[in-house]
Amino acid sequence: MGFFDSFCDLVGDCVDTVIDNPIKSLVVVATTVATGGIALAAAPAIGAVVSAAGFGVAGGTLSGAAASAAGLAALGGGSLSVGGTGIAGGTAVVAGIGATTGAATSAVVVTNC
Repeated sequence: MGFFDSFCDLVGDCVDTVIDNPIKSLVVVATTVATGGIALAAAPAIGAVVSAAGFGVAGGTLSGAAASAAGLAALGGGSLSVGGTGIAGGTAVVAGIGATTGAATSAVVVTNC
């Protein structure tokens, strides 16, 4: 069985699960969106904490918006000028981790209820 066949089977199984459990699926999606949104809104504060923890070029020496920008750029793999994804990449990382955490948590809770 090839990769494409396995992928199609996985997608089919996911669709069947959603059809069989619409309420649980809606709860997982809503929680994922909510936690991703919260993480997105908290990204500047998380960036400042990352910078204060010593990540990035000037980690631990900056404050305010500079600390936030430096921390998010560090999470994004560095600034755009050195080939990283910069602040936007760091924000995407934070939001992605938040959404993934929410999806995993809600899936476990829904599965056990």
